[in-house]
This record gives sequence, C-alpha cells and structure tokens, in this order.
Amino acid sequence: MKARMKYYEQAAQAVQPLYQMGNYLAHSTLSAQLRELIEFRVSQINGCAYCLDMHSKDLRASGETEQRIYMLSAWRETELYSPKERAALAWAEALTTLRDQEVPEAVFQEASAQFSEQELIDVTTAVLLINCHNRINIAFRSPAGNYVPGQHRQKKD
Repeated sequence: MKARMKYYEQAAQAVQPLYQMGNYLAHSTLSAQLRELIEFRVSQINGCAYCLDMHSKDLRASGETEQRIYMLSAWRETELYSPKERAALAWAEALTTLRDQEVPEAVFQEASAQFSEQELIDVTTAVLLINCHNRINIAFRSPAGNYVPGQHRQKKD
C-alpha cells in the first residue's frame, strides 16, 4: 500500500506533543515490556500494520517470547500473562473500544488493584498515545515491514 503522505515529517510541529508523551512514558515507572505489550495489543485492535510490525519486532528484540506475542490477542484464555499485565491489557482494551461509551467498573477496579494511581495514569497515557499513532498511521497509510527494532525507542537518561 502506498503512503498518502509522510505525516511525521510534514507535520513535525503537530506531532511534537506525541514525542513528549513518549519521552514522559520512557521515564515513567512502567516497564518498557509492559508498554510494548499494551502498544501491540491496541495496535491489534485498531489494525495498524505499521505499529504491529514495529511493536512485534521491538518485543522480540527485548526478549519477549514468540508464544506470548502470538497469544496476545487471546490473553484472557491463557495463563501466560501476569495479573498486572492482564489488568493493563483489559484497561487498554476498554479505553480503546469504549463499549457503551464507558470503561466498566470491574475493569477499573482490577486495574486499581494492580497499579498505583500514578501507574494507572501512565498506563492510560500509553493507551492514549498508541491510539493516536495508530490513527495517524492508518489515515496516512504508513508502509509496514521495514521497521528496525529500537528505531523509535525513547531512551531513559
């Protein structure tokens, strides 16, 4: 599929706040692995080929197992994910899909049991950020398949 435009190059000023959010998350208490799992799962829901390519490669490069990557869309039906990961994935799915325009109370309660308030803010920020990137990449048809692991990674100082 041919890209409609090089949005990230042509709209550098518009995406600067997204990069700042990414930098914030890189310095948050959330592990890079958990953020990548969230980003990959949200990208599956949204069908963002560019982000699926990127996050699957970054997950592999960080040592994530093939089995956990392949099973992520069915995380509820396996014991491969920790309670904290499961709460984050449920929260990410609820925020991404917003069924009936709400996040179910049970999902909030489980997330609150696994994360401090600050961590839940950070998980929420990670979900918001990947949804933004998904929508930009889908809208402008960012080509998938050529991502190099770590290419866009924010570094902790």
